[in-house]
Amino acid sequence: MTERTSDIEKAAGVLRAGGLVALPTETVYGLGANAEDAAAVARVFQVKGRPPSHPLIVHIGGAEQLGDWVEDVPETARLLAERFWPGPLTLVLRRGRRVPLEATGGLETVAVRVPAHPVALTLLSAFGGGIAAPSANRFGSVSPTTAEHVRAELGDAVDFVLDGGPCEVGVESTIVDATGVTPGVLRPGGVTREDLEAVLGRPVEVGSTSRVRVPGQHPSHYAPRARVVLVEPEKVVAEAELAQELGRQVGVLLPPSLAGAPVKAHAVVAVPASAAAYARRLYGFLRELDQRGCDLIVASLPVEEGLGLAIANRLRRAAGPRPSE
Repeated sequence: MTERTSDIEKAAGVLRAGGLVALPTETVYGLGANAEDAAAVARVFQVKGRPPSHPLIVHIGGAEQLGDWVEDVPETARLLAERFWPGPLTLVLRRGRRVPLEATGGLETVAVRVPAHPVALTLLSAFGGGIAAPSANRFGSVSPTTAEHVRAELGDAVDFVLDGGPCEVGVESTIVDATGVTPGVLRPGGVTREDLEAVLGRPVEVGSTSRVRVPGQHPSHYAPRARVVLVEPEKVVAEAELAQELGRQVGVLLPPSLAGAPVKAHAVVAVPASAAAYARRLYGFLRELDQRGCDLIVASLPVEEGLGLAIANRLRRAAGPRPSE
C-alpha cells in the first residue's frame, strides 16, 4: 500500500466515524464531513465559526450520482453536469431526502458538485458517500489553496489533513441556480460565464436575484487580516504611496499594466498577466501580504471577463465591510 493510498483510507475512515477531513480540490481545500451525518456537518459549522444558515456544498463522485442527492434533475442541469463535471461548477437543485437540512442551511435546495482533483475523487470512491465541504478556513477569511494553509489556520480542529498539493484553479467553483427554467450564476468561479453560455446557447445572468442562499455571499468574505482597498489601476501606486506616507504598512497587488513600476510600499506583489495564473495565486498573495505584516492592501480589479470576473468578485468581497463595521 502506498503512502497516498494509506492516507486516503485513513481519511475515509475518519469520515465514516463522524470526523472532519481537510481535502484537496482543484479550487480550494475543503473542510469535509459525511454529508448524511447531521452531527458531523454541525461540527463543520462550529470549527469554521460559520453561521448555520449558510449552506454547504455536497461533493459527489460522479455526474451519474446526481439523482441520488437531489429531488429531480432538469435537462439543463444534466447538460451542465455532463459538460463540466468533474470540474469547478456547483449546481443548486431541489434537495433530496438523503441530504439533511443541517447541510443546506435549512433550505429545500442543495448545492452539489463533482471535484476535478484525483485525490478528492479517490477519497469519494473509498468513502462511498457524499462529502459536505466548505473551504477549510475560518468563516470570512482567505480560502486555503495548500495543506499548509489549512494546518496554519485550523490546526488540531481538523481530524485529518489530506495533502494533495497546491490547488490548480485557486478560486472557488461557479455556483449556478438550476432550479428554474433559466439558470443564473449566483457566484462566479472556475467555470466562466462564457463557458456556460457556449454550452447553453443563450446569455447567462450573473448576480442572479434568486432567493437561494449560497456560499460566498456574505458582505465580507475571502478577506485577509489587512484591509483591502480597491482603486483604478492607474491610481494604485499613488494610493499606496500616500497610505505608506501616512504610516500604514502597505501591501500592493501591482497590476500588469504597471509591471516594473517603482512603488514606495512595505511589500509589492506583481500580478500575473494571465487571469488563470492570477486566480491560482490570488489567495496565496493575500496570505503572503498578511504574513509580511501589511495592514492595508491596495489593489485594482481585473477586466471582468473569463476568470477575471471571479477574481473581481473575490477582491470586492475581501474589501467589503468587516463584521464590526
